Amino acid sequence: MLKRLTIQNIALIESAEMEFSEGLNVLTGETGAGKSVILDSIDFALGAKADRSMVRSGAPFCAVRAEFCVEDPAVDDVLRDLDIEPEETLVISRRLTEDGRGSLKLNGNPVTAAMLRRVTSLLVDVHGQSEHFFLLKESNQLKLLDSLAGEPVAKCKEAVRALLARRKEILQSLRLLGGDEGERSRRLDILQYQIDELERAQLAEGEEEELLALRRRFLNAEKILSSLSEARQYLLADGGGADAVRGAIHALNAVSGLDDRYAAISERLANAAEELSDVAECAQSYLDELDFDEGEAERVEARLDEIKSLKKKYGGSVPAALAFLDSAKEEYALLSGSAERCEELNRELASTDSAQYEACVALSKARKKAADTFTKAVVEELITLNIPSARFEVSFGEFGKEDAPKATSEGLDDVRFLFSANAGEPLKELGKIISGGEMSRFMLAIKAQLSAAGGIGTYIFDEIDAGIGGRTARVVAEKFCKLSRFVQLIAVTHSAQIAAFADREFYIEKFEERGGTFTRIREVESEERVGEIARLIGGGKDSVHVTAHARELLEEANVYKNSLR
Repeated sequence: MLKRLTIQNIALIESAEMEFSEGLNVLTGETGAGKSVILDSIDFALGAKADRSMVRSGAPFCAVRAEFCVEDPAVDDVLRDLDIEPEETLVISRRLTEDGRGSLKLNGNPVTAAMLRRVTSLLVDVHGQSEHFFLLKESNQLKLLDSLAGEPVAKCKEAVRALLARRKEILQSLRLLGGDEGERSRRLDILQYQIDELERAQLAEGEEEELLALRRRFLNAEKILSSLSEARQYLLADGGGADAVRGAIHALNAVSGLDDRYAAISERLANAAEELSDVAECAQSYLDELDFDEGEAERVEARLDEIKSLKKKYGGSVPAALAFLDSAKEEYALLSGSAERCEELNRELASTDSAQYEACVALSKARKKAADTFTKAVVEELITLNIPSARFEVSFGEFGKEDAPKATSEGLDDVRFLFSANAGEPLKELGKIISGGEMSRFMLAIKAQLSAAGGIGTYIFDEIDAGIGGRTARVVAEKFCKLSRFVQLIAVTHSAQIAAFADREFYIEKFEERGGTFTRIREVESEERVGEIARLIGGGKDSVHVTAHARELLEEANVYKNSLR
């Protein structure tokens, strides 16, 4: 529920703080005093579109702080989804500067207006501000109807969810087996093509590296030939490296017997001569091996291009492509032998869809039964609320067996609330009827039937007494009283009967001071409240008869409230 509202610099309100109670809170005052400004301030705190015209003339900014007492797991879930730790008190702070810059915080955490509305849509239902009409959303209408229907609908929905889960399992199994026959056949064709392509290629690990080495040789053929020939020439030509080493050996042999050191040098040179001879033979061998056939070079390039293409298609490397081949063979073998299993699954899928349709029909019947009782009761309430020609229906969209695959956990029902307040006027969707007194009384009739079924903790009614009086106003007051046992109500009213039933009453007045106009809000109690009820009745506060009537209304309200305890 809304515990406290603090307002700064909005319209004619310079500064105000309101402490709301459980039950029924009413706002009274002369027309134009600023009651609507309070509702605008609440709406602003709930995430409505910011408007710079809200900022009090001459003030640099406006701000609203709303504190809620929250005991709703659904609200906690949304807060956690927004990475905000739930607390017993939820504080919304919103500020708007005169140049249009704004800030919004939830329990001190910056949020966007859209994020805020996810939370506040679960906290407050404002009748009079269409953005927060909880029941204007068709998804909420379905939830409300299901809440009203109770266990019968809950059991049907459980059956629908179980069938949906089984359908999901069947579809997953079919996907693993290639889907339906046509889909499986297409998949087999693709796999066969991929397998054939990879098997024809006969990829082997290490082949690419060998081919790259060959290509380097082909690309550098002239350089390799020249270098090997030149190296061999240096070694084997007359006077070349080999002859020089042999000459050195011959020179040392003359003195090798004189000293072991000379003999060692001679031996090392002999070894060097053998190594040089071997190197020369290797160079000659490599020269003999060189065969720079253009056809072979083209074959190498083509093979490398083929390997590159296959790598790109099948995993980025030769090992990945080979692994893909193994996997494709396994899948092909599975799909080739899966026709019988697929037929079995498809039969089960058809059976499940048929059962799903029947479950959705049963769910729809349970809803229609609850809707019939619900609409009749609401119409009866509306008649007592001075809308004698009221009609209210719950419209259900048609669906057939072919729609079974489209079922969700909510079934297949397309539900809409239709309403008409006047004889001869067609039923229309709630979003298309005129807001105001009739809309508020319609909402009150629904809430009188459902108590807190919608999950909202605070309901705000803007001048629900418009166009009514006398006995009807008394009935509205009593319905407010009953509803306020389950939820918090905040109502703007000009009705003495409704104000008399308030658990807390605020008086809004406009006054002039310091050369300006201001709105002041204050709670009225005891004798001052008697005077305000007298003012609403229409007599002067000094009228003995009117004052007595005001006291009588308050006493009657207390008796009625006590009878509900």
